[in-house]
Amino acid sequence: MTDPTELPPAAPGHTPRRVMTIAGSDSGGSAGLQADMRTFAMLGVHGCAAVTAVTVQNTLGVSAFHEVPTDVVAGQITAVAGDIGIEAAKTGMLASTAIIRAVVATWRSAGLTGSVPLLVDPVCASNVGEPLLHPSALDAMRHELIPTATLITPNLDEVRLLVGIDVVDDATQREAARALHALGPQWTLVKGGHLRTSRISSDLLFDGADFHEYAASRVDTRDDHGAGDTLAAAITAALAHGHTVPEAVGFGKRWVTDCIHAAYPLGHGLGTVNGLARLLDDGSA
Repeated sequence: MTDPTELPPAAPGHTPRRVMTIAGSDSGGSAGLQADMRTFAMLGVHGCAAVTAVTVQNTLGVSAFHEVPTDVVAGQITAVAGDIGIEAAKTGMLASTAIIRAVVATWRSAGLTGSVPLLVDPVCASNVGEPLLHPSALDAMRHELIPTATLITPNLDEVRLLVGIDVVDDATQREAARALHALGPQWTLVKGGHLRTSRISSDLLFDGADFHEYAASRVDTRDDHGAGDTLAAAITAALAHGHTVPEAVGFGKRWVTDCIHAAYPLGHGLGTVNGLARLLDDGSA
């Protein structure tokens, strides 16, 4: 199978690929479940959702969040897996140790471990630094959730929290990839988007033996809210189509780069990547 440039839609009347996001809701519409479902829709897959938390946020930041009870989080996953089916899934904001453990236990009890690709986006904080994961939950993230993952996609702030490494160049990015892989995922992708001193945004994929680099020219914009979610959702859609992890990451990187090129200002703070970039007909994406 070759690295995809597009994902084929289902024929009319036929069921499309089925994917799930297990994540929090963004009331501002730029990130979280909203970004995931927008990406899924644009890529022609059927998106299901297990809501883990409801955030109170806008472009200026997150002022509060409410966790969904763990039995409800687990029930959403079980309901979808038992009826609709899941061909790939991603996690986003999980908020607490209790929710992380509920997700891991339900994933196993539903018989999805090892058979359905699971992308873990280890969301720990918002774009402007407000915590989206209780600090006490980091151990559960490291030792219970990440070992179940097909792929993890931390940004550089999350790398620092998970393994204590400050990524400042290629050498420390490789060091971080090795340390993260030692936590037990099949693959780890160390995203370089937050290394703003570089003119290149380079993401590094590692499977314990080989490195794969995905580079794109850095887009000069502060309107990048939702970039991580959009990337992870695009990779998840590609995995549901049966693409390998390196192929899916390559597709996701191109997809989110288009969305960042088409980003727009919103509110009084950080604007948003444009998840609808492919609908534009003016050549900007």
